Amino acid sequence: MSRYLFLSLLLCFSAAQAVEKTAAEDAHDLAYSLGASLGERLRQEVPDLQLQALVEGLQQAYQGKPLALKDAQIEQILADHEAQVALQTPPPQTEEALEKEQRFLTQEKARPGVRELDDGILLTELAPGNGAKAGPNGKVQVLYIGRLPDGTVFDQNSQPQWFSLDSVITGWRTALQNMPVGAKWRLVIPSSQAYGADGAGDLIAPFTPLVFEVELRGATS
Repeated sequence: MSRYLFLSLLLCFSAAQAVEKTAAEDAHDLAYSLGASLGERLRQEVPDLQLQALVEGLQQAYQGKPLALKDAQIEQILADHEAQVALQTPPPQTEEALEKEQRFLTQEKARPGVRELDDGILLTELAPGNGAKAGPNGKVQVLYIGRLPDGTVFDQNSQPQWFSLDSVITGWRTALQNMPVGAKWRLVIPSSQAYGADGAGDLIAPFTPLVFEVELRGATS
């Protein structure tokens, strides 16, 4: 055999080994990477996870073997876990909105003349009043204008209107029971006392505090 031919065969054999080794390494690295990614996520989500049970479930499912738990039971356990995680970890947009609200309320609380009512409602007296106050189940006649934190007007009236206190947002119900007829107040109402996590259609986003200027014209108990 020509030594050149023998050398060519050696080179081909070496190349085949290199390809085979590379393919094996690639398969190993892929499996390891998937495991590392899964492990990192599970470490954050379930820090006390039983790894032996995890590996057992993974092997049985991957190899198509009978599982130790019924499908319906597995689905229920996973659904319960996801619901618990959702309660513990608010979505990023929710967390951002809550932080934004807290910054706004902190700034408002530092304004001159502001005092705090129950449930974090902030009050600034624009004009005093000395008339009657509404009862818990009473009615109020008001002129008002409502604004978002950025100053956008989302609601207002031009003529005094009557409202039952049991039909208005919680923040109004709390504040207006403390308000004497004739007074005009600026109210900053936290989202928890307004429209909360649901918001109000396209006008008021979830977790939005509201600012009102309210003039109380009449009240019943």
